[in-house]
Formats: sequence, structure tokens, C-alpha cells
Amino acid sequence: MDVRDLHPWPSTAREAEAIQDRLRPMLELDVPGPAAPRTVAGLDVSYAGGGGGTGDRLAAAAVVLDGTTLEVLEESVAVGTAEFPYVPGLFAFRELPTLLDALRALKTTPDLLVCDGFGIAHPRRFGLACHLGVLTGLPAIGVGKTAFVGTYEQPGPRRGDTSPLLDGGEVVGRVLRTREGVKPVFVSVGHRTDLGTACRNVLALAPEYRLPETTRRADRLSRDALEAQSG
Repeated sequence: MDVRDLHPWPSTAREAEAIQDRLRPMLELDVPGPAAPRTVAGLDVSYAGGGGGTGDRLAAAAVVLDGTTLEVLEESVAVGTAEFPYVPGLFAFRELPTLLDALRALKTTPDLLVCDGFGIAHPRRFGLACHLGVLTGLPAIGVGKTAFVGTYEQPGPRRGDTSPLLDGGEVVGRVLRTREGVKPVFVSVGHRTDLGTACRNVLALAPEYRLPETTRRADRLSRDALEAQSG
């Protein structure tokens, strides 16, 4: 599965936006998602030198966890170079080729993809989780550390409390408290799941920390890969 075979690789922002517009109707939203996924893959990307994703050298990690025990079953990492400029709203085009390399190396086909990023909580309603979901055909959700679009009220202080993330009057995600008294995360649907199920899965994946274990493990793996290369 080479992303370049799935659609022409863009060289400009306009071309990238046209691809998002063409793929968006392929999304399956508000369908019953995997309520008890046996395997869940966390996906994350780290950039050499940090810089919030503005660098070009990157490592993409895919870590598969047992959906019940959260034990790591398999992991894969790929190191590459961003093939698209840093443009807000088009971040997926920097990361997709290397992320798909990491996914392709897995022996396991996960029941759910959990992306460090966004699904439809995106200016064009087509974030990284949407793009990966359409390209792989797998259920996918985005879990962001901050809101990219929209407005919201703070959810209640207890674990499991939520509030809607609204953009232009549309509910594009949910603000979810995963730990009492700790900043919430921002959950949005990517493909082939519904928002309620997505939030329940995120809570199950975050028994101790603010971020789900899928994101924590994938983040560590991608950072370690870059450190190994630079060393």
C-alpha cells in the first residue's frame, strides 16, 4: 500500500485541499464503531529537533495494544522525510507516507486506529484520522491535546465528563476529561465509528494518565527512533 498509488501526491496547498474534498465523501461517520476492540493501534509522529512538526526529518510509530489488558502486542517504526510543506490544516500530507510505512510493517490488522491529532474536528472536516481511515478502510479516531478548531465549555472535573466541541454550530468532537482535575483531551471521529464509542474507547485506553496508552507508547517509540538515528 503506497499512498502515492491511492491518490496523486500534491505539490501545492490547492492540490492537497482538492484531495481532501475528493476523499471526504468516502467517510463513514456516525456508524457503530468497535465497542470492544481486541487490538488498538496508536499512531504518532516525532520530528527531529522538535519544532512542533516544522522540521522535515521524522519518525512515525505504530504500536498495537491488546484492547483489554493494554499489553503491547506489536510495534513498528519508520523514519522518513516530510514530503509536503508545513501548512496548518494539511499536516497529514507531511506524515502519511511514513505512517503508512509503519502500518504496513505490522503483522496485525488492528480493529481501531488512534491518531495523535484530529478527525472531523478540522477546518475542512478531514484531519489525519479521516485520511488514514479512508486509505486503510479501518475505524479511526483522533485524540488531540488541544483544540484545532471550534469552541467549547470546560467539561466537569471528573473522569468521563464531557462537553461538545462546536464549530459553526456543528458538533465536530467532544472534550473529554480522562483524569480528575487534569486538562481534557479532544476526541473526534475519523472513519467508521461514532463519537460516543470513540470516547468510551479513549477512556478505556487511558486508565492512569491524561493521554491514552496508545499515544504514550507510540510517542515514546517515535522519539527513541529519532534519538537512535542522531546518535
